Amino acid sequence: MGKITPLTNRVLVRRSKAATSKGGIILPDSAQEKPKEGVVVAVGPGKADDQGRIEPMQVKVGDRVLFGSYAGTEVKSEDEDMLILTEDDILGILS
Repeated sequence: MGKITPLTNRVLVRRSKAATSKGGIILPDSAQEKPKEGVVVAVGPGKADDQGRIEPMQVKVGDRVLFGSYAGTEVKSEDEDMLILTEDDILGILS
């Protein structure tokens, strides 16, 4: 799959790497909880309101964001695992 451009109010996020154990125990990927934060890689133009005006996105490329455990759809872009979710799925921007 090539480059992904999000549509409407969707956001492409690169999920943060899982933290490693301080005790040195290595868990397989299937046993690790996936991080619920990531960095915005691309954003759509925004969603149209009832009048047809585009509502601007509140997140921008480079923002670190927090999202729900089961939010979005996992995709592979340029050999990286990414997540596409709507702006409504984003719980907050991390500073």
